[in-house]
Amino acid sequence: MEIGVICRKRSIIVFFIFVILYLIVLLNLFSIQILNQDFYLKLARDQHTISVTSYPERSQIIDRNYKPITLNRDSVAAFILPHKLTEPQKLNNFLAKNFPDAYKRLAQHKNKYFMYVQRRLTPAQQALIKKSNLTDIKLVSEPSRFYLLESLAPLVGVTSIDNQGLFGLERKYNKLLGGAPSIFDLEKDARSGRFYFKKATTQTGTEGQDLQLTIDSGLQFLATGELQEVVDNYQAQEGAVIILDPTNGDILALASTPSFNPNQVKKLDLNLTKNRPISETHELGSVMKPFVALAALEEGVVAPDELIDCGGKKEVVVDGMRISTVLPDGIIPFWQVITRSNNIGMVKVAKKLGPKLYDYYRKMGFGTKTSLGLEGEQSGFVSHPKSWSNRSIVSLSFGYELSATLLQLAQAMGLIANNGYLVTPRLILGPAQNQSSSAKIDLALPARTERSRGETKRVFSEKTISQMRKILQENVQAGTGKKAHIQGYEIFGKTGTANLVVNGKYSKQHNIYSFVGFVERGTYKRVIAVYVKDSPQPGLLASMVAAPLFEKIAEKMIIHDKLLN
Repeated sequence: MEIGVICRKRSIIVFFIFVILYLIVLLNLFSIQILNQDFYLKLARDQHTISVTSYPERSQIIDRNYKPITLNRDSVAAFILPHKLTEPQKLNNFLAKNFPDAYKRLAQHKNKYFMYVQRRLTPAQQALIKKSNLTDIKLVSEPSRFYLLESLAPLVGVTSIDNQGLFGLERKYNKLLGGAPSIFDLEKDARSGRFYFKKATTQTGTEGQDLQLTIDSGLQFLATGELQEVVDNYQAQEGAVIILDPTNGDILALASTPSFNPNQVKKLDLNLTKNRPISETHELGSVMKPFVALAALEEGVVAPDELIDCGGKKEVVVDGMRISTVLPDGIIPFWQVITRSNNIGMVKVAKKLGPKLYDYYRKMGFGTKTSLGLEGEQSGFVSHPKSWSNRSIVSLSFGYELSATLLQLAQAMGLIANNGYLVTPRLILGPAQNQSSSAKIDLALPARTERSRGETKRVFSEKTISQMRKILQENVQAGTGKKAHIQGYEIFGKTGTANLVVNGKYSKQHNIYSFVGFVERGTYKRVIAVYVKDSPQPGLLASMVAAPLFEKIAEKMIIHDKLLN
């Protein structure tokens, strides 16, 4: 009897134990599936899925003739999953010997889910990894950027290892070129460990659009070659070239040296990334005299044939100020003051203009950024009459107390080539829609339309422009710019040799040599502006350095344009 009671009691106890255990299981299931469902779903996803962001192939930058400036090509990257290594010791030994940077990163992040060993592997590195037979290192193909025209590197810029724009046009138009990424959730097979067991798209991306420039890649190549040759010959510090269509403002070439190779940017000197034609400002010297002459002729304070007494010496005193010039001229007509680049004569004419000279410099675009909107573009500087000293009008008459970019210089010369209308430089023709793309990206890019002269404000009268053209043409035929002459074409232009400031003082041993002018034949017009800076060779003048450079570039340009048309 007592045994039966004891058995029943034990059975009841066991029953209640199982009931309690059952309730515990139920409560645990309730907690997992109801109360903490989101937590465990996230945990499962983290263990068995990975979110991958996939960018569309980056769109291209093309020139005005639809020739590619950039290309995309596949590169190979190696990665590991540090939290799940099958041969950690073998892997560590391999990385320590062949990829020491990855070895250090792995030591610091042993529990990291994903880590690149290295991206953009060389063929030799790929072969080394394959030969190692390490299952922990996996290879993956990914897109990378390749640049066809090294000379456009400061303008175009480069992309990061993730194919995102770092600077230049690549950065400015990153959204246009890169499009929008797609995001996928990839689920792996728990047994095989392979991904792509299940793939779900959580965000659908859009393709980018090609960006078309006004640049002519053929002209860019030719201009850069001629520039580099002159810079090398004279062992100069730097140089730059701009070729501009003055009828619509299209920039056809924008070259500078020194530069860098955009396909090798592991160690990049930031000084080499400067887009010198727009980012470097200088006091340019006598190359500014045509613009002083324009103002004087427009104001009627002088006539082309008016005789100017230049003193007959290389140095004279005007109103108590000592003024030097290169050639000792006596009484000569004003047009010859320009062609012989006589500083004394220019000062006498500029003094008649007074503060109006400042106003005209501003009207011609000096001291103001252009409408390009590029990073690093400088506005330059023109000394305001309120801050003038007694000598300011002297300095301003032959290109000092103001600084300008090469682009501003080309823009001002374009005004003369364009019959008195100020040309607005243009670099972007617009986005070219990819045929397979449905992306609609509004970046307020300028419309691809020609500017008519009626839409642009006239700055100088036809009479003044006609007078100035004759003077600039005479300067090329028999003046300081005669080495820029080209048979069969009308050439207009002016040289400038200016001292550079070194340690706070103007140095006669450090100079910038410039030339700006335009080539014309019928309706064909091209403005070319060049400068070469700081050669160690003594006794140089712009007529020896910059004018011949202009002529070489112009000759190559004419041949190129003939073949193109």
